[in-house]
Amino acid sequence: MKNAKPFHALAVCLCVASMIALAEGCRSQKPPTPTSQIVKPTMPPTGDEIIVCGQRFHTGAPVVLWFDKGGHDFHYSTTNPSAPDARLPHNTRRSVLTRDERDRVESKGWTLDLLRDKVDQFVIHYDVDATSLQCFNTLNKRGLAVQFMLDIDGTIYQSMDLEEQAAHATKANGRSVGVEIANIGAYSGSLIPLMAWYKKDANGNVRIALPARVGDGGVRTPGFVGRPIRNELIRGIVQGTVYRQYDYTPQQYDSLTKLTAVLCTVLPKITCDYPRQKDSVGVPTTQLVKGPEGNPATRSSALAAPWEAGTLIPHALTSEQYDSYQGLLGHYHVQTDKQDPGPAFQWDRVIDGARKLMTRRR
Repeated sequence: MKNAKPFHALAVCLCVASMIALAEGCRSQKPPTPTSQIVKPTMPPTGDEIIVCGQRFHTGAPVVLWFDKGGHDFHYSTTNPSAPDARLPHNTRRSVLTRDERDRVESKGWTLDLLRDKVDQFVIHYDVDATSLQCFNTLNKRGLAVQFMLDIDGTIYQSMDLEEQAAHATKANGRSVGVEIANIGAYSGSLIPLMAWYKKDANGNVRIALPARVGDGGVRTPGFVGRPIRNELIRGIVQGTVYRQYDYTPQQYDSLTKLTAVLCTVLPKITCDYPRQKDSVGVPTTQLVKGPEGNPATRSSALAAPWEAGTLIPHALTSEQYDSYQGLLGHYHVQTDKQDPGPAFQWDRVIDGARKLMTRRR
C-alpha cells in the first residue's frame, strides 16, 4: 500500500451505532456461564451476525455461531463432549487485565467497553487443512482454538464469544482475535501438497479438489467448487524464504473484508491497517535481523500510520514494534517460525475494502 488513505473516527463511531443489534448485555455468574447460554437476541437472528461480549453485530457475510446447527464449538473437550464435566473452564483474557479488572470480570463478567480497551490485534492464519471442519478437528486434537474460521465458500464460523481468549498465536492470544482461513498453505520445497489439493480443468482453470477421503470437507454450500481468485501459483518471500501458494477464494476475501470492517469498528483499537514500514525508512528486510544498535528499521517509529506511505513487512516484527502495534497482522508477524497467511494473501484488497465499508454512509 503505497498511499494509504486515512479514515475518520467520527465515521467509525457512526458505523458502530448502525451495526449494533440489541441483545442482553455481557454478564456472567461465578463461575461464569458460557456465553452460548446467555445470548438472547431481541429479534430473530439473520445469519450474518457475530457475537462480541454478548451482543450481536451484523457483518453482511454468512455466519454460523458455535451454538447454531452445524456450528463449531471449542468450549468442549475432545474426549467426550456429552460428559457433564466436558465443558472447558471459561478462558478469560487474564493477561491483559489488572488485578482489580480481573476480580471485576470474574464476579460480574466483561463489559464491551472493557473489551474494546484490551483487544487491539486481529491475527490472520491459514489452516493447512483446506476446510473449516477439518481445521476444527485438528485444533481440537492439538488443544488449540481460534475465535473464527473462514471456509472456502465464504462461511464464517465463530467458535466462541470474543470476550474469550483462544490459543492461536502465543504472545498475541490475550490481546487479539484470530481467524483461520481454509487454505492448504504455502510451500518452499516440493509442490506435491499443493498438487494434491488443486487441479486444473479442461480450460486450464485451477479449482480446489478435495481428496475423496474428506468427502465434501463439511463445506456448507452444497456442490460448491472453490477456485483461487488468481489462477496462477503465487511466489513470494516470507521470513526470508521463498514460498509458493495458491490464493484464497473470492468468497473468502469478500467475507474477510466484511468481518474486518466490523471488528475494526466494534473494537476500534484494531486499526484497519497491516504492518508496513515507512517508505522514508527504506525497504523492509526480507527477514527479521537485529542489525546495528539503533537501526531505525527495528523501532516502533518505523511502522507506518494508516495515512503514511509504507511497504508490507514480510517477517516477524521486532519486540518493540510488536508491543506497540495495533491492527491486522499475519501469524508470521507474531512468530518467526510461521508463514501464514502466506505470500498470496492480498492485504490491500482486504484493508482497502474494509475501509470503504467503514466509511460508507448508511
